[in-house]
Amino acid sequence: MPEPNQFDSPSLLRRLTAMLYDTLLVLALIAIVNGLALGVLVKATGGEQQILSAEMTQIVTTLSVVFFFSIFWVKNGQTLGMQTWRIKLVDFEGRPPTFGKSLLRCLGASLSAACLGLGYLWCLVDRKHRYWHDYISGTQLVLLPKREKLAEP
Repeated sequence: MPEPNQFDSPSLLRRLTAMLYDTLLVLALIAIVNGLALGVLVKATGGEQQILSAEMTQIVTTLSVVFFFSIFWVKNGQTLGMQTWRIKLVDFEGRPPTFGKSLLRCLGASLSAACLGLGYLWCLVDRKHRYWHDYISGTQLVLLPKREKLAEP
């Protein structure tokens, strides 16, 4: 893979659109995983408890989101939304992120969002177009070049 500086940085609109795609996938994943957790709880209690506690719901939801992103990022540097919009996550040396860096990125993204989204908007003023969580995790988003279409026979 070429140096990460050889690739352009994706625009904020492109990044947000990829996030929207991934949000739809994550919402479905959260619903499925919470449903499975509830099914396990009902089975384990013999039907006595038929609702997940708020704490259990938060834990299951958080783990689902973190593992969704971390698995995709470690595997090939892209979630499904990022693949669609030609965005890839790499570390500052251009390599795929490690699981540790992926976890740091998730934690940092939460911080960026918790500060009224300022960590996300930071890419508009940063000369390298990075988010706060890029700096926290040592990763960055790059825009991949367009694929050339195959000629029809």
